[in-house]
Amino acid sequence: MNNRPYEKLQFYKNICEIRRFIQKITKRFENKIRLVSQMRDSARSAKQNIREGYRRGTANEFIHFINISRSSLEELSGDVEDCYEDDLISKNEFFTFRDLYSKTDYMIGQFIRSVLKLDAEGKWKVPNRTRKSKK
Repeated sequence: MNNRPYEKLQFYKNICEIRRFIQKITKRFENKIRLVSQMRDSARSAKQNIREGYRRGTANEFIHFINISRSSLEELSGDVEDCYEDDLISKNEFFTFRDLYSKTDYMIGQFIRSVLKLDAEGKWKVPNRTRKSKK
């Protein structure tokens, strides 16, 4: 990893943990191809949208991508609930996910408020971009 600022955010670390968790639990029911694919895609999307949004540069674009990430997590949450109801995952796995998801969703909301405040104060830092040299 390149130590990008978002990698230090606890909600990003949680999203990475959620992605690994989903990868692990879905190995047990890989015969449910569509479900497994959707769950893994949602978990991946949650992580990758943070990365992509950060590189967009503006606070509003970053927030937009964080909200896309948040939506992916919500979709994943519904799938995990279905897996629990269908006895594909244990009660402990369900509550482990739910706890991590709830904490992450809360942190995302707090972070968005912080970014909006920084942006309103003119303190939002745009990530460094590679500048092309003039020839």
